[in-house]
Amino acid sequence: MAANRTLTIIKPDAFAANNAGNILALLEKKGFKLIASRVMKLSQAQAGEFYAVHAGRPFYGELVEFMTSGYCMPMVLEKADAVLALRDAIGATDPAEAAEGTVRKLYAESKGKNAIHASDSDENAARESRFFFAETDLIR
Repeated sequence: MAANRTLTIIKPDAFAANNAGNILALLEKKGFKLIASRVMKLSQAQAGEFYAVHAGRPFYGELVEFMTSGYCMPMVLEKADAVLALRDAIGATDPAEAAEGTVRKLYAESKGKNAIHASDSDENAARESRFFFAETDLIR
């Protein structure tokens, strides 16, 4: 299968715990290629827009607050079947339910502070990548 791309974000909890490099190294060992990355602090408006799909859900406010609480690291990664491969690599949302060796099992604090975001479809991966990166930011 040809490689495709997905978006991930190392969230403020994992970034503040100095685990960004550990997470990236784990993902690279699993065969992902880093295409683009940046370190940033999301504004309320940016976090609200990025997570707008969850606006009606009870956790939305907490999610926006958490994602603006510190620095994060959005990244575009490439690998065959990237979306599914990344979701497998990061593990279940709740680290207590995540498989051994996954990002969340190793680095997440809780279901709410779960270390990493991953796109859930190819369409969302493309949309979410464009949210953080211009086409010229991406390695070709």
